[in-house]
Amino acid sequence: MNDEQLLRYSRHILLPALDIAGQETLLNSKVLIVGMGGLGCPVALYLAASGVGELHLADDDTVDLSNLQRQIAHGQADIGRMKTASVADSVAAINPETKLVLLDARLSGEALLAAVESVDLVVDASDNFTTRFALNEACYRARRPLVSGAAIRGEAQLSVFDFRRDDSPCYRCLYQDGDDAALNCAESGVLAPIVGMVGSMQALEALKCLVGIGEPLIGRLLLIDGMTMEVRQLNLRRDPECPVCAKSF
Repeated sequence: MNDEQLLRYSRHILLPALDIAGQETLLNSKVLIVGMGGLGCPVALYLAASGVGELHLADDDTVDLSNLQRQIAHGQADIGRMKTASVADSVAAINPETKLVLLDARLSGEALLAAVESVDLVVDASDNFTTRFALNEACYRARRPLVSGAAIRGEAQLSVFDFRRDDSPCYRCLYQDGDDAALNCAESGVLAPIVGMVGSMQALEALKCLVGIGEPLIGRLLLIDGMTMEVRQLNLRRDPECPVCAKSF
């Protein structure tokens, strides 16, 4: 690291668990963030600020006025722009050294698998089960850690599926099926700060997985009720009949 980087990341370097070696690991890491909405915005900003060297930003949507209530990387002037480009500008304003790869498409099939294989870790900041299921399977096949988060109304959940470990469950061990029509922000609403909370926690879990510090939420599901500030933690084990991690590809 050069002198400017030593100063920029000095508060990280002071942490014994992280130190210079951990910061260098972050600088050499690549992360794919799928979804540039309420979750993806804080994830991208915090990972860039923390010094993750390369971020791949994936989203096929444009910024809408209704997004500005919670998607903090976008501003009034960004309405109508691709969300990836808007977030890229916000990231560059925080850390111009962060390399950015913009994926203005809804990834699927082999393109999704290739995108996952090109990075060290994936953050699922999407808002639908179809994407979550596809990401989970791609990460399992590529053996990439997956940091999963979701929020609706005033409630949220968070977990980590680390497929570098043989004992890690996967997202399909938790949800066999999902109904996107039943839960979405447009129909059910979402309290703005709850997505900021979960996105920040996803960024934290990503850093822990990349550097190998602390205890990531592997095999655990964190449930947050923002209205009462009750936080519960459930143990999650591999399902021997899971349609993804119980079979070989």
